[in-house]
Amino acid sequence: MRTYKGVIAAFALTIAGAAGAQVYGNAPPGYYGGNHYNPNDTVVCQSQDGRFTRCAVPWRDARIVQQLSQSACIRGRSWGIDRGGIWVNDGCRARFAPAAYGWRPPQGWDRRFEVSCGSPQYHYAFCQVDVGHQGRVYVRRQTSSTACVEGRTWGWNRAGIWVDRGCSAVFTIDRRW
Repeated sequence: MRTYKGVIAAFALTIAGAAGAQVYGNAPPGYYGGNHYNPNDTVVCQSQDGRFTRCAVPWRDARIVQQLSQSACIRGRSWGIDRGGIWVNDGCRARFAPAAYGWRPPQGWDRRFEVSCGSPQYHYAFCQVDVGHQGRVYVRRQTSSTACVEGRTWGWNRAGIWVDRGCSAVFTIDRRW
């Protein structure tokens, strides 16, 4: 199996070199043990004589880490990325790296707020609210005559609050990324 991966890695390097890409690092662009991608790998892609060139990379998005040409490298005009890889045109020559993956919340997202959630007719209900990865939920004020006991008649996870058996309350959410 390792020999097979080695042959594929060598083939990918050959194709990248033929397409005008220079790969930096010990592995094919983006390859890092198994199926993981190393964000430290970079690829140089260049438009020779102002012509369109495509450089194959396994990334979904890219960023310029160093412009190497006198010609401007403007995303969407003289460079971009699509399913075929990074493309450059109009003399753009740059060193590219994978763009950071993952969603980040906007500024002000981490905050404290309140939500009312209740169990209609003593049935299970789920109140959807994004608590975040490190958030917490507390009962601020119980609004039902039925006791709200965490883990028994109410609980929460990253996606929201569940209530059951008649528990209704105003919950405080400390939302944290």
